[in-house]
Amino acid sequence: MKTKLILVEGLPGSGKSTTARLIHEILTENGVDAELFMEGNLDHPADYEGVAHFTQEEFENLLEESGSLSTILEKWVTVKRGRRLLPYMKMKNELGNGLSDELLAPISKKDVYELPLEENIAVISESWEEFAKQAASEEKVYILECCFIQNPVTVGMVKYGAEAEVTIEYVNKLAEAVKVLNPLLVYVSQEDIEKSFRKAVEERPGDWFNGFVHYYTSQGYGLAKELSGLDGTIEILKARQELEKSILYQLSIPMHILNNSQFDFDKHRENLTNILI
Repeated sequence: MKTKLILVEGLPGSGKSTTARLIHEILTENGVDAELFMEGNLDHPADYEGVAHFTQEEFENLLEESGSLSTILEKWVTVKRGRRLLPYMKMKNELGNGLSDELLAPISKKDVYELPLEENIAVISESWEEFAKQAASEEKVYILECCFIQNPVTVGMVKYGAEAEVTIEYVNKLAEAVKVLNPLLVYVSQEDIEKSFRKAVEERPGDWFNGFVHYYTSQGYGLAKELSGLDGTIEILKARQELEKSILYQLSIPMHILNNSQFDFDKHRENLTNILI
């Protein structure tokens, strides 16, 4: 394959997770060295999942407040361009009760996706640039699910209620960063957003639904529009779809938009095979 990066995007409930796994399966079956990174992967090569950001001063203050755990924090922290990056979710998974909730709480408040939007854009863009340099020297295809469009839209529009142009430019910065990888975008679309999202709600745990609704309606766009509950969340998703259409229209990278409204697994796999092979 000419591309070294396949980006899979779509609204929640569209089938993008299934699509990403199918792409990996198809490529592997055809002898392509491919690596798949799903949403939430703590080892994501381009995005930051469960990672806190500190300035030097902020991190030094954290060390002072952490007592005997300061040595552990110094072991885990990474310094990039003067930024202190702490993978606190990986630390929590490994250390368990060794990382107390009292210390975890202030660290998690410094999550990369809790940064002011301008800083978030800078940190994430730099990470994508570093990933592209690394991936360009490798002989494999990376498949990344939902972090290319979804995350900028979620933090820009949903969290901060930013103007559409700001979010569009955010995605364009990421596209420019990975241009060297000849990326391919696969966007999974749904004709009926309400139907597909309600289907997702039925299939997923209640905690996921409650967290999703709270995130979408308690801040940024949803708060400004006074939207609430499931119905309000669906309205925000419809607005998100319109913004993502604008993003797709302005992107200059090759893409395929696949209508997955019927959730026909075999047909969807066939369409993906025709694209990839």
